[in-house]
Amino acid sequence: MTKTGADYAWFESDFPDLAEAYCFTLVRGLSPAELTARLEGRPEAPLRGIAAVTDAAFAQYDLEDGARQLVAMTTVGLWTLLVEPNGYLGVTEDRVLPASAGTSWISHFVNVNAVGTFLWAEDQVLRLCFDPMFPEDRWGAAPDEFLDVMERIGFHFEDGSAETDLSSPAAFALAEHLTGVAVTPALLQNTTFTCATVQVR
Repeated sequence: MTKTGADYAWFESDFPDLAEAYCFTLVRGLSPAELTARLEGRPEAPLRGIAAVTDAAFAQYDLEDGARQLVAMTTVGLWTLLVEPNGYLGVTEDRVLPASAGTSWISHFVNVNAVGTFLWAEDQVLRLCFDPMFPEDRWGAAPDEFLDVMERIGFHFEDGSAETDLSSPAAFALAEHLTGVAVTPALLQNTTFTCATVQVR
């Protein structure tokens, strides 16, 4: 059964510091080391728990004035989950599309201004991209392939404002539908993440 945005409502309440600005990416069939290499990253010390990752990411931003982004990775089944507190690398098309060669890349991003992006790429082809708050405006090679799923998950297509904005939680649910990977509080809290820093500008 497909999860909905309501199933991920815990994220904003349980992880408020991370929920303000983040990028979550799932990449199929690449290890954290292989993904780091594709992004031309520099390995860093591992960190346990997303709170430590979030603190380190903001410290990294201050250290190099945003020139390098800390990314945290872990393997979940056939996929590598990559988390960027206050980052956006996972939805940067000129980095993502080359890095998606031979694999699937699903990413969603939100910044402090509530600007968001959901991106799905397959083997260097952009399949679907949209802002979760404005799902009616979609582009890519297959913009309507999962339209019925998006409506069931809870993206708001009707005119006017939804009573509850579940656009960001719905992005987690859509990523799970595409990958089979469920992001859970225990996964974020208890994982020892492989870390790297990546040049972003």
